[in-house]
Amino acid sequence: QVQLVESGGGLVQAGGSLRLSCAASGRTFSSYVMGWFRQAPGKEREFLAAIKWSGGSTYYADSVRGRFTISRDNAKNTVYLQMNSLKPEDTAVYYCAARNAPLITSPTRSYDYWGQGTQVTVSS
Repeated sequence: QVQLVESGGGLVQAGGSLRLSCAASGRTFSSYVMGWFRQAPGKEREFLAAIKWSGGSTYYADSVRGRFTISRDNAKNTVYLQMNSLKPEDTAVYYCAARNAPLITSPTRSYDYWGQGTQVTVSS
């Protein structure tokens, strides 16, 4: 079993930055892909970024490429999402997810484990 715990959400003004963390435990993750998603009220869960635990290859959604950066710290079993130039439309609950397969993919159904989410609110 895999446990994922997100942290780092909060309230920030437009143009500001936040760094989200996702602490993973319960398994070895060398073959996993880790992803970040978000879900705003009344909207579907949206893929943001993913990273291969082994090797560090990354992939981003067009909506966040250039503003968000995904990274991982293997020693801490932690994945990060650095979010810069935040906009009010970035307001959502942000989720970390793990995919037990080596290829990066974006559909939510491709991910096997999910965290509880952390709220990010961007004020105008």
